[in-house]
Amino acid sequence: MKRTKKERQQLLITTITNNPFITDEDLANEFAVSVQTIRLDRLELSIPELRERIKHVASKTFEDEVRSLPINEVIGEIVDIELDKRAISILDVKSTHIFKRNQIARGHHLFAQANSLAVAVINDELALTAKSNLTFVKPVKLGDRVIAKAMVKRRDSEKNRTFVEVISTVENEVVFEGQFEMYRTNESSKGDSK
Repeated sequence: MKRTKKERQQLLITTITNNPFITDEDLANEFAVSVQTIRLDRLELSIPELRERIKHVASKTFEDEVRSLPINEVIGEIVDIELDKRAISILDVKSTHIFKRNQIARGHHLFAQANSLAVAVINDELALTAKSNLTFVKPVKLGDRVIAKAMVKRRDSEKNRTFVEVISTVENEVVFEGQFEMYRTNESSKGDSK
């Protein structure tokens, strides 16, 4: 069904309001128009591009929640967090993240995204990585969107440790896995859920 420009733009506003993390490509597919048409619609409606929408939502929503480090020190953009339980961040791989000769992302960027997310999920003023076990499953390339999901697996009150698993994916394929043993200062006050 062909929509008028006005109808499409109204639906565009509703769709982006409901899902601020939707890409221009996904919008173009949903509305059966070109990516350029979506960009022009966004421009006319003063809707920022995806990266700016993510930053706006993340800073507005999570700035006061993350305690263990400033939100701007998290590598990638946090899009969801429940302290001491789970967190999600997105990292768009750009030319600054890759080896020039093969366009593959440098491993330390994937590690930094996962590690900073493991720190951010801790509900404490201080959280430090005590130990990590990493597996780089598949190469990540320029233009890929890496979605890292952190899950708190268990806590050890006696040793002030929290164990966090981070799994990073690109288009639902696992590219990185990390198990992080995190030191925190106030573990004993948070209870024990071993």
